[in-house]
Amino acid sequence: MVKRALAVVTILLLAASLTACGNNSDSEASLVVYSGRSQEFIEPFFERFSEESGIKIEVRYGDSAALAAQILEEGSNTPADLFLSQDAGALGAVSAARLFTQLPENLLNQVAQKYKSPDSDWIALTGRARVFAYAPDRVKVLPKTVASITDPTWKGRIGIAPTNSSFQAFVTAMIKDQGQLATEAWLRGIMSNSVKFYEKNSLIVQAIDSGEIDAGLTNHYYKWEVSEELGRPINVEISFFGQGDIGNLVNVSGAGIMATSKNQDKSIQLIAYLLSKNEQARFVTETHEYSIVDPSLRPEGLPSLNEIKAPNVDLASLGDLEITQRLLVKVGML
Repeated sequence: MVKRALAVVTILLLAASLTACGNNSDSEASLVVYSGRSQEFIEPFFERFSEESGIKIEVRYGDSAALAAQILEEGSNTPADLFLSQDAGALGAVSAARLFTQLPENLLNQVAQKYKSPDSDWIALTGRARVFAYAPDRVKVLPKTVASITDPTWKGRIGIAPTNSSFQAFVTAMIKDQGQLATEAWLRGIMSNSVKFYEKNSLIVQAIDSGEIDAGLTNHYYKWEVSEELGRPINVEISFFGQGDIGNLVNVSGAGIMATSKNQDKSIQLIAYLLSKNEQARFVTETHEYSIVDPSLRPEGLPSLNEIKAPNVDLASLGDLEITQRLLVKVGML
């Protein structure tokens, strides 16, 4: 009986020891981030956070739409703790599947209502405006609407990035704003105008600078990104369309925390860090995006976030990428 009792005590002590080890492992585990923001953009922010907090970050980089699809496939088994997306559409898709957890009020209260999920499970981090990028020496009359680039005067002169999530989010916004039939007509219109395809926004800007095309639809900050990569000024300017035009869509980068994450507290710390005054200022100066916390912080030479003549679009509605992608396949863009 004594030997049996000792054996039972030994087993219980061993189990307690293993539990304690497991808890220590959890507390020391890296924060796993699925990042739709490119490594060159966001890695310096992650590095500063790790240095200041002592929290290690393991990052899986990829396209936002592709990472959202991966999370949807992984479901509750996803190893991700936090999803950082370059657009609201990908966040909306994950939110619709109920895979995010609700965020604390102290985070949500830092941004305007239109820049967070109506279900309080994702939040914007930076603002990203859609713009008309062009070569000023070759484009003398700017289009007043995005619809007008179907005009024959633009034939063979425009570039887009149909596989990029920011373009797909823009098309989704057009569907929500104008309907699927009108959006399909616009897509077919630019297709018949010999629009040129590029893999990324930055390649559109490079093509404008090199003279391959005269203009393109991009996010606003690629003008600076390409100039910095090339180490020289480029022959590219950016402009906005008329009041409320869908081409002026202001999308956001943002983040949501997985409901199954064991590192939710660490994820909250990371989001809070990215929303802090210093890091928001760095987003403006280093990546040339708009601060989502202080709308007056803006890239040099651009209107403030509140001054952009943006359409009134529910960002949470941009998660229905399946309809958009089917439409892009239908017209031959994918």
